[in-house]
Amino acid sequence: MKIVLLEPIGITSINIAKIKAGFEALEYELISYDSRPENDEEIIERANKADVIVLSNLPISENVIKECENLKMISVAFAGVDHIPMDLCRERNIIVSNGGGYSNHAVAELVIGSAINLFRKINWSNSQTRKLSTREGFLGSELHGKTFGIIGFGKIGQETAKLAQAFGCRVVSYNRSSKSFPNIEFVELDYLLKESDIISLHIPLSNETKGLLGNEKLQLLKSTSVLINTARGAIVDYYALTDLLKKDLIAGAAIDVYEKEPPLDKSHPLFEAPNTILLPHIGYATNEAIELRGNIIIDNIMKWLKGDPQNVMN
Repeated sequence: MKIVLLEPIGITSINIAKIKAGFEALEYELISYDSRPENDEEIIERANKADVIVLSNLPISENVIKECENLKMISVAFAGVDHIPMDLCRERNIIVSNGGGYSNHAVAELVIGSAINLFRKINWSNSQTRKLSTREGFLGSELHGKTFGIIGFGKIGQETAKLAQAFGCRVVSYNRSSKSFPNIEFVELDYLLKESDIISLHIPLSNETKGLLGNEKLQLLKSTSVLINTARGAIVDYYALTDLLKKDLIAGAAIDVYEKEPPLDKSHPLFEAPNTILLPHIGYATNEAIELRGNIIIDNIMKWLKGDPQNVMN
């Protein structure tokens, strides 16, 4: 049995050595790489004899899956698996497990931090102070008493709701399947968009959610509302969002995810959007989350080897 870590996933070299020794005791070989492969050819070179591969957000093509004839399992150190050819994996009976749950606290805290930053204009205030200026009559807004709209009420959405409630927000949520949660109002999407002061996205990318917030839906937002996206970039039409921000038809946005991983192209529309915080995909990036992720990913493999797979996405 050969297990290959295709790219670094934040496990320290000391822990890698311990994990490798643990697998060797079970007569399994673990191979790890300290660099990210640049193309399909390099991925195939690393993975073509593997029974199990481990990766984070490295895109895997159908060609890679077809070339890896021994492949039986993919352990994804990420919550989303939209960068994996899931249909082909199902066809070939390749189990795909994710790192679900590792970044619940990290992402939820970033959402709340982004909302506070937007309402209190912390970035702007920092800039003013550094150029020896004043607040120039500025007044911010509080989270307390605001309506906090959560689109997608999975584990991260639930954690975000708890924090929003702690700040005194009324929380409403739109979820595609029926949910029940203390003190949460479950509403239709259009109602949420029209009524919310803060809108936070927590849904996976799929055929159903791609472009979900296009121009028509974004037009429903209040001029005083802010949009926060820590889910997937392709869920939102960023050209339409930029246009609304330029026209002051919404108050601001905080974006952590894009159509591709940063660095972005210089021509990306959001660079022209006012009152916008642009982050380089850091929602999951905390010491605590990365440590937990490593534990989950290795545990996924061990449970699968014992015939009791967990976090299975297919």
